[in-house]
Amino acid sequence: MPGHSRIRSVKRRELLAVALAAAVDPSRVLAAASGGEPVALVTADLESHVAVVDLSSGRVVKRIRTAPGPRSVESSSFGQVVVAHIPAGVVTIVDSTTLTVRSVLHGFGEPRYTAMHPGAPLAYVSDSKLGEVVTIDLDRGRVVHRTRVPGPARHLSVDAGTMLWTVLGSAAERVAALDLVDPRAPKLRRVFQPPFRAHDVVFAPDGEHVWITSGARNTLAIYRLSGGAPHLVATGAPPQHVAFAGDRVYVACGQDGTVQRRRLDGAPERATRVPHGSYNVTFGGLEQTFGRPSVVTPSLNEGTVAVLEPGGAVRFVRHLTRSAHDACVAVAG
Repeated sequence: MPGHSRIRSVKRRELLAVALAAAVDPSRVLAAASGGEPVALVTADLESHVAVVDLSSGRVVKRIRTAPGPRSVESSSFGQVVVAHIPAGVVTIVDSTTLTVRSVLHGFGEPRYTAMHPGAPLAYVSDSKLGEVVTIDLDRGRVVHRTRVPGPARHLSVDAGTMLWTVLGSAAERVAALDLVDPRAPKLRRVFQPPFRAHDVVFAPDGEHVWITSGARNTLAIYRLSGGAPHLVATGAPPQHVAFAGDRVYVACGQDGTVQRRRLDGAPERATRVPHGSYNVTFGGLEQTFGRPSVVTPSLNEGTVAVLEPGGAVRFVRHLTRSAHDACVAVAG
């Protein structure tokens, strides 16, 4: 219920203030009060499961059995987690509260990545083999629309709920822009060519910019949505991935084994060493983590997950599996 959600948010904020005043771990206070636990869900690509890791201690809470090849994972604010399995051609929907599989959806070619609508229980999954962006109704657990795009859709991102961009490949010459006037049925509006072969795309929370990273160069581009040429920024080895945290940006350069903290204008502030192959990166904010924000990056090469403090210091590194490609943050319990 919407009212229940608002009450819970207010209680979390009040308890967070008490915890900070008492100089105790706020995540533990809020978790105990709400019955929840902030966790990272990490794909075990070669072992057909998703590992659930406590964000404070690094303890493995659970291993959720899935179809083969869980490759990407993304959480929704409505209580679901979407796992895409490239080799199996299926998508798994997990209940983040119970950490159990709710449904398995078939009919995909190569489901790659997921972006969530911020205001509705809808997920958008890129299917690179079929050249589609697939809309999933998370409440019903079923596909409701397929939008054709002119290429192998891969990384994708949604803004406040009006548009979606997807990169058409791993080192792509083109990016597709779709509108979400009808959020259940995105429409392709234009295709444009970035200044390099693109890899990742992420809308900034300021509603004014979108970042596109490279699949071939030590460069990323910051686009202003109002128009004009993108601002090019020198960065680490490709392919880079991006996560936002308010006015800070985290750029993972897995080939270099670093996570860079940058300002919204792209200026670098700090680089942290992480295991080689830590390509993807995600951020759990105050609400998701009960007051202990976390930067999470899994390693495809080492099978680890590294969790960093917002300032960039390493909280812990845990070995989980043979290969860990992606991670997300959710509230379990």
